[in-house]
Amino acid sequence: MNEYKELEQRLSYSFKDKDLIIEALTHKSYKKPYNNERLEFLGDAVLDLIVGEFLFYKFQDSDEGILSKTRASLVNENGFTMIAKKINLGKYLYLSIAEENNNGRGKSSLLSNAFEALIGAIYIEGGLIIVKDIVIKLLNETHEQIDLRSLSRDYKTALQELTQASHGITPTYELIRSFGPDHKKEFEISIILHGDIISTAQGKSKKEAQQKAAEIALKTLR
Repeated sequence: MNEYKELEQRLSYSFKDKDLIIEALTHKSYKKPYNNERLEFLGDAVLDLIVGEFLFYKFQDSDEGILSKTRASLVNENGFTMIAKKINLGKYLYLSIAEENNNGRGKSSLLSNAFEALIGAIYIEGGLIIVKDIVIKLLNETHEQIDLRSLSRDYKTALQELTQASHGITPTYELIRSFGPDHKKEFEISIILHGDIISTAQGKSKKEAQQKAAEIALKTLR
């Protein structure tokens, strides 16, 4: 049975290579020879480009600074999770029983990563024009409910702007450790500036830990 047929209908795209959509929907906890992490990497880059172009034309009176902040507030875990929930993506994920019991289908990090992977898969098979149409349609459907200028604050971008202005460099993010079982992984990230650790934080995903660490660093530097 094609368990993801409804998802394809929602996207108005039917995969010719069904292995691609299966890979995009497969979390690493499912213990298959493949998972969606590589497609997630590709999808992240594709989304960065498409969202950038979308905002460029949508907000023609906005300068580069506002566009960059707005893109950063969309191209992140929170922004992608909103879209993933809009298409009920969690319903179609392939997860381990442990992850399933841990509310994996509603977990922001899994939904965001799977959405990126799905976009990466469509890009591989359909190309940029087709995937752009799909993403812009989803953005147009969600942006009315999402105030693009007041989404969750992007602390990483704010920190980068601050350190560039005050120190002439941007900070680096270092993964200190990851711990816990696969279905409940935690990550610890440190931010380094001029060779010194200025903050450390933990999160349920690397992106979450980076944002938390950036928030702490901003308070420290200010």
